[in-house]
Amino acid sequence: MLRSTRTALLAGVTSLALVLAGCSGSNDKKASGGSTQTSGVTITVALASDAPPKAALDAFTKETGITVNWVNIDWDSLQSKISAAATAKTYFADATNVDWSRVGQLGKLGWYYPMDSYVDTKAMAADVPQLASFTVDGHVVGIPYDASFMVTTVNTELFQKAGANPAPQTLDEYTAALKAIKAKGVVQYPLNIPFAAAEGLSTYWYETTGAFGGSILDKDGKPQFTSPDSPGYKAAQWMVDALKSGLVPPGNINVTDSQGQQNLMAKGQVASTFSDYSGNVGTLYNVKKSSSVVGKVKYLRTPGASGPAANLSNPDGIGIPKQAKYPDAAAKFIEWFTATEQQADFAGVNGPEKTFPTYPIPSHLSAVKQMTAKGNLVGGEDLVPMLQGSKPVFEGGAPSWYPKFSNAVYTNLHGAATGSMSVEQAIKTIGDTADQLASGS
Repeated sequence: MLRSTRTALLAGVTSLALVLAGCSGSNDKKASGGSTQTSGVTITVALASDAPPKAALDAFTKETGITVNWVNIDWDSLQSKISAAATAKTYFADATNVDWSRVGQLGKLGWYYPMDSYVDTKAMAADVPQLASFTVDGHVVGIPYDASFMVTTVNTELFQKAGANPAPQTLDEYTAALKAIKAKGVVQYPLNIPFAAAEGLSTYWYETTGAFGGSILDKDGKPQFTSPDSPGYKAAQWMVDALKSGLVPPGNINVTDSQGQQNLMAKGQVASTFSDYSGNVGTLYNVKKSSSVVGKVKYLRTPGASGPAANLSNPDGIGIPKQAKYPDAAAKFIEWFTATEQQADFAGVNGPEKTFPTYPIPSHLSAVKQMTAKGNLVGGEDLVPMLQGSKPVFEGGAPSWYPKFSNAVYTNLHGAATGSMSVEQAIKTIGDTADQLASGS
């Protein structure tokens, strides 16, 4: 999946990275002396995703002379490999994932070539609204290749079997519907929450906090969730209570986001995922070979405290590490991979044989418009307004210390779910961590 398990970097690796930040190199285009050759070479592209259609990659090779060695690595392992290679100044890949949550850190450490040295990012900006999320100190760290954002998905058939409203507007209505589904035995555990100690748990909490009407950090990185009456605190309590009351499968204590989507939601084992990913209906739940709920899962405007809430953005990008062997060839691949025409193909606008499995909404507005015009954006009537109203997870952008913060989030929320600590203790520890990181401790 494009949006696989999202575990933060290992604490030790991250600490080492910060220590070495001063010697990681400047933002100069040729800082590491990679080859400028762009034909007759093989580049390695490492993303947390299956490869695009072979025909598409073959066409790229025929056009450019560049062969692509595609490496699919789960998201958390990928981030660790990126960090380990950068700190050791060794080659890992020519193009890799640049996640929204890592932009601040990667920009500070100078691990990636500025994409504005290779691609006309200024001309791209108007058509790629989330490009700003990948910009640090005036330099673009990576090019977003999707416009992913968090959404709520519901299996309307299961809601209807229980006589529950499949389009609840508020969190109270949503929770009541889930309880009705359980009480009537439609499914034993109706709600999917990935409680494994991984990044997916963090982002699920962020979306739930937004639904309760709040934010995680202010523009200075200070926690906004430590008071019991704050939205973030209420969100954590709601999630843990859902597990303990039997709305969430007990086994979810070790389930990641992608596992829950693929093995529970796509198999009709649960009725809803409160924080899912945009695009999953068309690229996962409506795909017969991977789903038994084709045509049954719909997007739902995320229920909020008093009505539908805004959706939070979590786009993926792709960039060029300073240790790349063929940075110029990698740049040509990125330009092709993120182009409007290619994104339209990946999203299924021009036929299923050109579709990139599990690809979310394109990052280019022009590609989204093509999808909408041709009726090929599954759930487009719901997704377009959600995209237009989506907002960043953090008001001031992801801080450079985000990996350590997210580690504290998912570790402690997982602890609260297992019962090794209370929600109060978990929230206090997460808040203390944010305060320390924001103050530079």
